[in-house]
Order: sequence, then structure tokens, then C-alpha cells
Amino acid sequence: MTVDAPYVVQPADGVYAYVQPDGGWCLNNAGFVSDGGRTLLVDTAATERRALALREAVVAAGVPLPRTVVNTHHHGDHTYGNGVFAPEALIIGHDNARAEQLAAGHQLELIWPATDFGAISVTAPDLTFNDRLTLHVGDTEVQVIHPGVAHTTGDAVVWLPRQRVVFTGDLVFAGGTPFLAMGSLSGSLRALELLESLGAQTVVPGHGPLTDASAYGATGRYLRFVAELAREGREKGLTPLETAQGADLGEFAAWRESERLVANVHRAYAELAGEPEGVPLDIMAVLRDMTVMNGGTPILCHA
Repeated sequence: MTVDAPYVVQPADGVYAYVQPDGGWCLNNAGFVSDGGRTLLVDTAATERRALALREAVVAAGVPLPRTVVNTHHHGDHTYGNGVFAPEALIIGHDNARAEQLAAGHQLELIWPATDFGAISVTAPDLTFNDRLTLHVGDTEVQVIHPGVAHTTGDAVVWLPRQRVVFTGDLVFAGGTPFLAMGSLSGSLRALELLESLGAQTVVPGHGPLTDASAYGATGRYLRFVAELAREGREKGLTPLETAQGADLGEFAAWRESERLVANVHRAYAELAGEPEGVPLDIMAVLRDMTVMNGGTPILCHA
């Protein structure tokens, strides 16, 4: 499978978004903020090769290599490249993101053993926070906000109030299907309310091209669709897979990774059963159901 080369978009002075098409599995976005003297990086990449390309993109922009890296959550596509920037850069993440990353270890290699991830050293955050913290890159204020349990239990939103740019991590997949297997459906809806309240003009999603606040409405409609689908399926005594297989995706049919629907129904079933938000699911069972939803073909790492 071939994908287009990554590209850099500059939505504001000193603010750069690093977009990796096609935004599918393992092709996340990153970004960096610099005043010309210091640089802060938001997320890294899934493979050593792609993290090194991100490093080269920072240099090509004419700014220093980062002294700080903020991880929006623990998933390997956003964190596996941390080691390319450490120890020169301090890695920052939510308390839970550190714990989750250490617990996951080399999980992506287990899911996608045929992918060449390169020499990956799992490098968890050195500095963690609980609720929010504020960083300053020259005159640029960078607010790092934990929205609660949403995509994972350790998400972080990176908000630049003066530039009105927000890096959402995987709270938003532009043109892609949300993925709640390690988070919460109800928590994701609350996280969207938080994002709405910020008033961003430019939204850098975790995957897919840059967008605007309209992405929140589309994501919210999908989440409410999943909630209603799961409620009806559970009342009928259907399994999450049966519920997902019988669904009409409607306006969401064109979104990438539609097989994630069954993972999201699994999460919705757990919440309907009264399980705590973010309670671990049987991820291997979820992956097996996604394979069935994908026509029997295992999901592919696009990196």
C-alpha cells in the first residue's frame, strides 16, 4: 500500500501542523510551535523512519529541534517516536498516559508484526500532569488540558488561545471513524463540549486533514448514533458484532476505518451495563470483531 508523503501546514505564525496522509491506522498528525529560539512538539509518529522524517521537517522549517514534547495520549502512533527526540526533549503527558504507555509496551508490534517499526524504545513522559498545565514558547501560551476519559483515559488537548489553534489528538478523526475501545463514549461527548467552548478557528485532528469546529458536530452525531444503536441492540439481546453488522452507517459510511463501529459498540455496551468509563475491554476480542467487520481481512497499519 502506498500513501502520500507527509506535509506541513502553517495555520498561524510560528505554528506548524505535520499531516501524514492518508490518516488511517498508524498515520497520525503531529505539530510544533516555535518562537525561533525554542520549539515545542505535539506528538511524534509510529515508526522510527517516520519520526526521523518529522525531525527533518522541524529542521526544514528553520526552527530549533524541540526541547519539549507533549503527547496527546499513549497510543504508539503518537508516542513511538518519542525516543527520537529524547533525552534532549522533555516528554510531557497526562498521568494516565504515562501509565498506559508503560503498560502497553510494544503493543503495536504485536498487532502488526509485519510492519517495520524500526528501533523503537518505549519512552514514556518524564513529566506528568493531572488536570491542566500551561507552557510558554516565547510569547505563545500553550494550554495542555485533560478532557477526562474520552479516546483514552489519558488524553490531552493542546490549545493555543492567541492563535486559536487546537491540537485535539484522537478526540477528532477528520474523515475517519472515532475509536473508543480504550476510552468512553459519554466521556467523548463531554470532551467535544470542552473543545467547542475553546472557540478554535483551526482544528488539527489526530488523523486526517486540518479542519474547523464543524468536525465536532459530525463527531458528536456519530457518537450519538452509536449510543442509540447500542441501546437498541442490547435491548434485542444482540452481541456487539451482530449489532454492528446490522447497522446502516448513513452519513458516516464514507469515513475511513468503518470497522471501528464494532469496537465502539463494545464500549457503549460496557457503559450501558454500568461499567466505569475507560474500564479495559478485551482488546483482542475487539480486534477479532473488527476483522470480521473488515470482511475477514485483518486491519492494516498504514505506516
